[in-house]
Amino acid sequence: MTASLATSTTCAKNSDQTANLQALVQQIRDWAQELGFADLGITSADTGEHAQRLQHWLEQGYHGTMDYMANHGDKRYTPASLVPGTARVISVRMDYLTLPDNPEQALRNRENAYISRYTLGRDYHKLMRKRLAQLAKRIDSALEGHQHRAFVDSAPVLERALAQRAGLGWIGKNNMVIHPKAGSFFFLGEIYTSAPLPIDAPFTTDHCGSCSACLQLCPTNAFVDAHMLDARRCISYLTIELKESIPEELRPLMGNRVFGCDDCQLVCPWNKFSKHSEEDDFKPRHGLDNTSLAALMMWSEEQFLQRTEGSAIRRTGYHGWLRNLAVGLGNAPTTIPVLEALRARQDYPSEMVREHVEWALAQHGLAL
Repeated sequence: MTASLATSTTCAKNSDQTANLQALVQQIRDWAQELGFADLGITSADTGEHAQRLQHWLEQGYHGTMDYMANHGDKRYTPASLVPGTARVISVRMDYLTLPDNPEQALRNRENAYISRYTLGRDYHKLMRKRLAQLAKRIDSALEGHQHRAFVDSAPVLERALAQRAGLGWIGKNNMVIHPKAGSFFFLGEIYTSAPLPIDAPFTTDHCGSCSACLQLCPTNAFVDAHMLDARRCISYLTIELKESIPEELRPLMGNRVFGCDDCQLVCPWNKFSKHSEEDDFKPRHGLDNTSLAALMMWSEEQFLQRTEGSAIRRTGYHGWLRNLAVGLGNAPTTIPVLEALRARQDYPSEMVREHVEWALAQHGLAL
């Protein structure tokens, strides 16, 4: 075989392989849609400039008690360090808002609890992980000889950076991934693969412009600057991640938000394009989208465990739940149900809970 013929043959094989991989990518997109994912993008195993941003954030101590954010060495921002052999990252989006819902009205009703919309239904981790595992299995059957591993917030993965690099949206000033046709109310998941799949163009256009509503309207002023959040002031951190007493100066600013916070998304103008989900598992359970703080404060630990089974709310624990509700009740109008709910927990065994209940009663002029 002459050199020119060998070169021609090699080029033909490479061309065929490229065409086959491109066809497979389209098949992967179709499979993803069948499994309920709203979008899918593919990027290289590189987080780019986001690695430096993470390091700067950690150096400032903005992660608070979330030590896991600083652990694992470079595995969080170097996919191939987490899963050796990773060549590509498949990033997917799944929308979670359900109808009917009026979160703004829920925030205005200070006697009711506001719970972040992503956690009103069942825990998304299990649902998405199962769907991603199914997608990975299909890819494996079509492209043997490569490894595929799925993640849904279950390992040190810089998922928003990967989503941006995979073309799923830009990272807004509130650090959320925003898509111009879908807003930001969606979950992200990833498949790390060794397959040399064609990659998508990153989303490089920042459509936030001069808008800074998310920064200005954060209830606790948690944003140091655009793209820089001090988690120690963030209500999501305070009500979920923090296992100690909530700083007293921040409690009045939390309003009725007892698990998470959506304000920086609710004020984002791009969320008028948010897509709604038909997933039954994302629909509110036990009336958590419209229940009074007083009623929730009266849940026993058994009721809490039963009614949050399969829910992300379990992350805060029962004592954290009562702590958060006490803060919400302290910020609620002074009514008989509010005061009765607080008095019912005055002698609760947990010192942390009692301290927050005492603070709440003092807010209503009933200091011990």
